[in-house]
Amino acid sequence: MAQIDSLPPLREVIAEHGLDARKSLGQNFLLDLNLTSRIARNAGPLEDCTVVEVGPGPGGLTRALLAEGAKKVIAIEKDSRCLPALKQISDHYDGRLEVIEGDALKFNPADLADGPIKIVANLPYNVGTQLLLGWLTMEEWPPFWSSLTLMFQKEVGERIVADTASKHYGRLGVLANWRCHTEILFDLNPKAFTPPPKVTSSVVQLLPREKPLDCPIRALEKVTAAAFGQRRKMLRQSLKSLAPDAEDRIVAAGLKPTSRAEEVDVAGFIALAHAFS
Repeated sequence: MAQIDSLPPLREVIAEHGLDARKSLGQNFLLDLNLTSRIARNAGPLEDCTVVEVGPGPGGLTRALLAEGAKKVIAIEKDSRCLPALKQISDHYDGRLEVIEGDALKFNPADLADGPIKIVANLPYNVGTQLLLGWLTMEEWPPFWSSLTLMFQKEVGERIVADTASKHYGRLGVLANWRCHTEILFDLNPKAFTPPPKVTSSVVQLLPREKPLDCPIRALEKVTAAAFGQRRKMLRQSLKSLAPDAEDRIVAAGLKPTSRAEEVDVAGFIALAHAFS
């Protein structure tokens, strides 16, 4: 394992502060500094932006971001046990790290910094998708963030980048690929984590499209939820709960009422959102 700074190895930090990963907080600590540095490099360049990190834990990715030259890192951490370890990192990096204790679901990162923001995080498994959906479905676009470089369970990563050709295609893929260019950068073996999760993880990057197709956001959320909530049914059946004339609206959107959700591409769902708004 490469040393990226003169701070103690992460295993020593965890032992010193008693930072056993807690399942209730969705914690799996990534200790391999080669991998955290790889994530930071893929999120770069970082010199002219503020990086918001959610769930830094003992600070492995935090250290990599700072070592890669991030102008400032704002880390949101719910687990108060991690604060002393993060304080050591802040002291070492001359205050370029700001730590906020709290629940990331209750913060709008746009309120935390002025200027360009990148969000880079090994997201807690239990809230990762919810956080992502919040960042994707903001009313204002282009968003306050210039990129998202995030770690998820591999299955979630595959759903984010999926299109109609994939068995993983669903609501998350529609919402993500409507507004963003999405890519899985690389996978991480469970053995890289403490404790090892039961699944492989993936680092996913999302870059906002400058001019995504115009679409009523809340209508798109409702249409995709209804369609993929009964994905084996035809649209005329799965969408009838949204309007009594659902079949006519589907036809008005240029789609066949006998189609199923998995056969409708992003542009098709946007047309449905307009028809049902």
